[in-house]
Amino acid sequence: MSLPLQSSLFDGDAVALGSLSAVRRTPLDASSWVDVLPGWLSGAGVMFDRLAERVPWHAERRPMYDRVVDVPRLVSFFGENDPLPDRILVEARTALSAHYASELGEPFRTAGLCFYRDGRDSVAWHGDTIGRGATHDTMVAIVSVGAARSLLLRPRGGGASVRFAAGHGDLLVMGGACQRTWEHAVPKTTRPVGPRISVQFRTRDVR
Repeated sequence: MSLPLQSSLFDGDAVALGSLSAVRRTPLDASSWVDVLPGWLSGAGVMFDRLAERVPWHAERRPMYDRVVDVPRLVSFFGENDPLPDRILVEARTALSAHYASELGEPFRTAGLCFYRDGRDSVAWHGDTIGRGATHDTMVAIVSVGAARSLLLRPRGGGASVRFAAGHGDLLVMGGACQRTWEHAVPKTTRPVGPRISVQFRTRDVR
């Protein structure tokens, strides 16, 4: 069941980024970690409306076993040389590149966007291991607008999962060996939930 997006009483019209100094890190193991900063983006309701309207969303179909199935979300991808659909995404990418420069050693360059229309939309367990992510430590920075959804992580090969809330204006960064040694997912839910858009910033040759 889906619900329309309802902005918070505290969600103003001004779209802006906060300071990254308040980011809090959760170690997953000796070489993998997740950083979280709730409410990094203010005016997230306005940002949701802009992205929902401006982004060239499309549906994908992928082979699975002996058939081709619909990917349960809408997607859009902006490569290194593609203009991003809103100035605040350019500012976010620049701010994240500067904040993580000493650890990452390179800037974030691309942006992949996902539109989860309701609780039936999801993404299955996976790591971003297409390209250099299969062999090198990297980071994936996710900015969420819209209804909160759970983002789960578990050790690759199985094990107990760790749950994070990816909510309205929140930032979540997966770093270290996370993409190679852990998997993440946004599971389906039967509870009524509104739409969510996530923006994933990645480095060159990581998908």
